[in-house]
Amino acid sequence: MSRLIEPLIVGRVIGDVLDVFTPSVNMKVTYNSNNQVFNGYELMPSTLVVKPRVEVGGKDMRVTYTLIMTDPDAPSPSDPNLREHLHWIVTDIPGTTDASFGRELISYEIPKPVIGIHRFIFILFKQRGRDTVRPPPTRDHFNTRRFAEENGLGLPVAVVYFNAQRETAARRR
Repeated sequence: MSRLIEPLIVGRVIGDVLDVFTPSVNMKVTYNSNNQVFNGYELMPSTLVVKPRVEVGGKDMRVTYTLIMTDPDAPSPSDPNLREHLHWIVTDIPGTTDASFGRELISYEIPKPVIGIHRFIFILFKQRGRDTVRPPPTRDHFNTRRFAEENGLGLPVAVVYFNAQRETAARRR
């Protein structure tokens, strides 16, 4: 089992949101230029206000990618009846660039967990071509597997996730 896949299985990202896949492209997600996202690490919601920089690897600028950010634990991990809640979709991201070069289909929504520890997952898919991905009708009850199938995206090429929970006044200090 790949070192990159194991934390996704332990964190139930594979299973709850995705099927097993083979990572084939590098993706680096960074908030505020110094908070890089690593699988399973906790980030404070107060540091997530501005959308992150998402750098996409690959070998060819002609290949395009779709980025999805989703929360499978909404509104709470013990009762995720909104599973999944969609936070962001960017399409047509050229390889070797970052998400700012893509087309934002669904604007970035700040993670604001109210109850429990939530997983926020960044999923990168290789597209068949430009302008081939259509937006979903709603943010709630989003389903990454179904969305990928409906848009011909196949399995992901890169995934990373972080955890976040509501900040109390004491945690912000």
